[in-house]
Amino acid sequence: MSESSEQYVSQAIHTLSQSDPIIKLLQEVKLGRMKPHDAGLRAVTEAWLSTYQQVLEKGQALDRPALSRLDPSPRLNLLVAAGVIMEDDAAVVGLRQLFEQVVAQRGASS
Repeated sequence: MSESSEQYVSQAIHTLSQSDPIIKLLQEVKLGRMKPHDAGLRAVTEAWLSTYQQVLEKGQALDRPALSRLDPSPRLNLLVAAGVIMEDDAAVVGLRQLFEQVVAQRGASS
């Protein structure tokens, strides 16, 4: 991974972690202090999904190892399992498709 790719991935992870509902709120859902469909949790989740999309759009020139570190699927799977988001939510589907598209483009240009 090039230095610029490493810098971008580190910056992206930092940016994503600032609004990550898993870090901030998923434990509250698991403990029953917050409902999976609370308006506040939904707002945080929607902001995080939007931020994730922006990160992937800006990082389209990253190499495959860098992109693999930004795969949203593991985090999306946790949120789906907790009932915070639905698998068929347009933002979830769109984020998964965007990631697959960026990876496919990288494969074609490598």
